[in-house]
Amino acid sequence: VQLVESGGGLVQAGGSLRLSCAASGRTNSRYSMGWFRQAPGKERGFVASINWSGGSTAYADSVKGRFTISRDNAKNTVYLQMNSLKPEDTAVYYCAVRRDFTSGYNPRAFGSWGQGTQVTVSS
Repeated sequence: VQLVESGGGLVQAGGSLRLSCAASGRTNSRYSMGWFRQAPGKERGFVASINWSGGSTAYADSVKGRFTISRDNAKNTVYLQMNSLKPEDTAVYYCAVRRDFTSGYNPRAFGSWGQGTQVTVSS
């Protein structure tokens, strides 16, 4: 499966953005998906995940109550709605397929990474 992220940009603090992650290739499999982010000089960190049906989601504490992950399987697309953005949310955001369900939300448990989309939040 190939993943392409879009929807990033420059926004003022308090604003909103919606990221999209479009999948192509072997999209007939029931994938759980995740969003991660990486700021300059920092490691890639978990943001949110969603299972195949969309009935189970998980979030990093830093984004709970502000970000919402969702998916439209008919469109092979996963979304990340980001509200009340803060300057510390500035990063490149990546989506990925969850491969390993025994390692929590470690990036090593995910694969088929997209190229990322830049989100910049100004103060």
